[in-house]
Amino acid sequence: MSYDGAIKALSNDALKYVKDYSIIGLGSGRAATALVKSLSKLIEVKDYHIVAIPTSLQIKLTAEEGGIPLVEADQVGHIDVVFDGADQIDSQKYVIKGGGGALLRENILFGMAKKIVVIADKTKFVKNFTRTVPVEIHPLARTVVTNTIVKLGGKVKVRTLDRGYPFFTENGNIILDCDFGTIKNPKALTQKIKAIPGVLESGIFLRKPDVIYKAKTGGKFDIL
Repeated sequence: MSYDGAIKALSNDALKYVKDYSIIGLGSGRAATALVKSLSKLIEVKDYHIVAIPTSLQIKLTAEEGGIPLVEADQVGHIDVVFDGADQIDSQKYVIKGGGGALLRENILFGMAKKIVVIADKTKFVKNFTRTVPVEIHPLARTVVTNTIVKLGGKVKVRTLDRGYPFFTENGNIILDCDFGTIKNPKALTQKIKAIPGVLESGIFLRKPDVIYKAKTGGKFDIL
């Protein structure tokens, strides 16, 4: 079952939030990649003067190929609109992110944004979160964070690469994937996680999206 047609169509629709001289935040993953390709065409056709901030090397390379001018987050005071994907979206419109490991940078952009637009296929929408929560931590805090999260009711696994080596984020940190089962109060949980010394970011984002695109089959999508 493919959602590629819908993601391409909604990526074009989402560009209505881009104006000339906008500062754009670019998330990571499949949806963000499709958006970047549409954005590069918009710049060429309308001769827009925009700059974009990538959250990962993957999306940075895609943006460079499309000729999109790039800056870093510390070079601007705000972001007009952030486009990003999500690993899960619950009925309260909280999102879980970090499957690709860019959660710290993505949440920094969320905090700077005037508007947040999230793009996801319909399989990502759930009543309550059920997937693991990525938690980016400093490597020195691995034991203390693990023990504390276990006390909170989570089962913890250090994220590794296919060959068993630890996965390191682009910030030089490691990620704990934490299974809490069904999460009915994501706000309270992420507040407890982020209060642990050594935790840099939780994959449950407290800033909710302003616009959510839901990709469906047959090239169709809903706007929430």
